[in-house]
Amino acid sequence: MTRRVAVIVPILSSWLAVSATIGVGQDDLPDAVRPCEMRIESELFADGGTAPVARSLTLFHEGVAWDFLEALASGTAASSEIVLHDPARERLLVIDPQRHLKTQVELIRLERLSVSLAKWARSSDDRLVSWAGGPDFSTGFSEERDRLDLVGPRVKYAVSHEPAPSPEAAEVYRRFADTAILLKALLQPGGIPPFPRLAVNERLADAAAIPVEVKLEIDPRLSMIGARPERLRCVHRLHPRLLSGDHQRIEDAKAHVAAAEPVALAAYVHRDRPVEEPADRTTASAP
Repeated sequence: MTRRVAVIVPILSSWLAVSATIGVGQDDLPDAVRPCEMRIESELFADGGTAPVARSLTLFHEGVAWDFLEALASGTAASSEIVLHDPARERLLVIDPQRHLKTQVELIRLERLSVSLAKWARSSDDRLVSWAGGPDFSTGFSEERDRLDLVGPRVKYAVSHEPAPSPEAAEVYRRFADTAILLKALLQPGGIPPFPRLAVNERLADAAAIPVEVKLEIDPRLSMIGARPERLRCVHRLHPRLLSGDHQRIEDAKAHVAAAEPVALAAYVHRDRPVEEPADRTTASAP
C-alpha cells in the first residue's frame, strides 16, 4: 500500500468561492453567503481488514478545504500529507510536512487530465476500462432511500449516505471529492478511471447527501489493478462544525505551507533523493 492510498478517500472535498465582502468579516455575513464550515473524518479499510490502512481529516473553513492524510502501518501513522484545496486561486497545494516540501497543482491541469483519461478509457478494448470512461452510467445505478449502488463490468460501488447539513454543503463536498479523486489519478496513475466515482458524487449532491460508507469491489482477475486491494471500504463521519483544536490545526498547516520548499510535481512525487534542510528553516509543530 503506497503512502498516497489516503488520497483514495474522497473526503476528498471546497470549491465554494470565498466571498470578497469589503469591510465585512466572516462572522458578520448572513448564513446564506457565509462559506460552508464542517469537518469529515475518514478511515480506509482494505480487503476486509479491521484496522484502517489510511485515515484522513478534512476541515472546510473560510471557503477552502484542508485535507490531512495519513497512511498507516500496523495501526500507527507511517507517513502524512496535507492537501490544501484553494478554489479562489484555482489551485491545490500538496505539502509533505516531514520533508518540508510542497508542490502546486493548477485546477486546469486536472481538467486536462480528465479529458485525456476519458478519451483513452473509451477507446480501450477492456470492457471495464471502456465502461469507466463514461459518460453515461445511468443504467448501472440502483437507488434506495439512503443507499445507492453502481455496477459495471467486474466492479461494484456501494454507497450508504446521510443528509448533508445543507444543499450547499453537499455541493461543496461533491466538488472537493471530485478534485480529490482526480488528484489521486494524477499522483497515483493506474487502476479504474475516476469517472464512475465522479458519477456517484454527482448523484449524492443531487440528493443533498454526503456518504457515510463507500465500498468498492473489484474482480480479482482484473489485471490492470495488479497487486492493489480487491475490496476497499471507506467510512466517513461528518460534523457540521469545526471542533476544539481544529482552528489551531489549520494555523499549524499554514505554517507548514510557509516553511515548505516549493518543488515541481515530478520532484515531489519522486522523493527518494535526500533533501538538505537549510540551517535557518523554521517549522511548525506537527499538526
